[in-house]
Amino acid sequence: MTNIVQNEQKIKPDDPRVVSRRWLLLKIGALFNVVVGIAIATPVVGYLLGPVRRRSYYNSWISLGSLDQFPIGETRLAIYENPYKYSWDGATDKTPCWVRRISGSSFQVFAINCAHLGCPVRWFPQSKLFMCPCHGGVYYADGARASGPPERGLFQYRYRVMNNELHIYAGQMPTLANQAGLHILNNAGGKGCGSCAG
Repeated sequence: MTNIVQNEQKIKPDDPRVVSRRWLLLKIGALFNVVVGIAIATPVVGYLLGPVRRRSYYNSWISLGSLDQFPIGETRLAIYENPYKYSWDGATDKTPCWVRRISGSSFQVFAINCAHLGCPVRWFPQSKLFMCPCHGGVYYADGARASGPPERGLFQYRYRVMNNELHIYAGQMPTLANQAGLHILNNAGGKGCGSCAG
């Protein structure tokens, strides 16, 4: 018994074998900081690297089906699967669009969302109008704005016809951001005006 007491007395407070309360709390605090740092850094790194990983999905041509599904002169609802999806998306990965066949290989493919605040528009064949139930936006059959709060017509997908199928460029939803471009107006006489190019 006296040996144990003598050994304990030989250990000094600055001995590396001594675990002080300050040292223990410092190590627990450092470990906690590392855990919190990893928890914060993981979504930030995922956010920053996300566009690199998803870039190929945005360059996707998707088939809407055979041309026979879209009679000339009619507007039909078509549904495609979003190319960028997760297994838990379920039914939400199915995206609707309106397809208007003008002639043999001439189409207009409209995003279902109203250009005002994004509510889904409905096609009414009796009046040949698209109508938005949220704020009363109305569009003509060609997607041009008829009335209501939207300031522009419906957004349109790019399309192509391949192997007797209609394909749309569906990786990104059509918006002003990815459809903006220079449109030159055809002025009568070609003289233009003070505020127009031409």
